[in-house]
Amino acid sequence: MNLEKILSISGKPGLYVLRVQTRSGFVAESLSDGKKITVSLKSNVSLLSEISIYTYDGETPLTEIMTLIAAKHENGPAISHKEDNATLLAYFKEILPTYDEDRVYASDVKKILNWYNTLQAKGLVVAEAPKAEETAEAAVEADVPVAEAPKKTKKVKE
Repeated sequence: MNLEKILSISGKPGLYVLRVQTRSGFVAESLSDGKKITVSLKSNVSLLSEISIYTYDGETPLTEIMTLIAAKHENGPAISHKEDNATLLAYFKEILPTYDEDRVYASDVKKILNWYNTLQAKGLVVAEAPKAEETAEAAVEADVPVAEAPKKTKKVKE
């Protein structure tokens, strides 16, 4: 799941996709209704790819949590973010058993589930294609030749 250009803008409902950067800010498109808005550099904007959740072991990136939710529901919708707090926290404990219960609140879980369901409804919850490095490592382990880059030839003056 790629969250690189997905934004949450403080004071604006829903999620946005970064479209174009301008001198005074950027243009974002709403995932809910497709309307484009301009956002100044003074606005409080969070990239979903930069958000992490506190765990007892450190921090877990939101991308990993979204992937865990997607795996649990086979890329389908998760439970509603409108469930009661006890249900949400019990559900999140199933997804991420090591989350820090003192620093992660029910409101955080609501936001994560709302974001996940929004992304899932737009078809953005898909398994990622393996990276080139992973493909090369798998080929080496399987003893399969990896495609080589074309060799550069030098021209010799005659």
